[in-house]
Amino acid sequence: MPTSESVTQSPYERLGGAPTITEAVERFYLRLLGDAQLAPYFTDTDLPTLKRHQVAMLSQVLGGPKSYEGKELAEAHRGMGVTRTHYDAVGAHLLAVLTEMGAPADICDAVAGVLKSVADDVIELDH
Repeated sequence: MPTSESVTQSPYERLGGAPTITEAVERFYLRLLGDAQLAPYFTDTDLPTLKRHQVAMLSQVLGGPKSYEGKELAEAHRGMGVTRTHYDAVGAHLLAVLTEMGAPADICDAVAGVLKSVADDVIELDH
């Protein structure tokens, strides 16, 4: 049963704030780069910048500081040929990292909901 403190804290705060989100993003990209199906999306990529954008975006999604100022998702992914299968795999990696780091089910469910809501902005090929 949630405590009154956990109810008033944002998911960002409940997870541990910036240090936890930064660690989650590091683990997330290790998984992506280690996945032979997904790693090609990240060749010729400025990974440090991408990670910074991911930390800011995930922080914002989780109710933390609203500091994401990158491109809109559709613009950032245009021309990459992201497939539904690959998008789903990326989402599964993110949720696995959050779960491994002890994120409660309600936070993982909320992240999964956001992933579902923005899928059409990222997916170009429906297979």
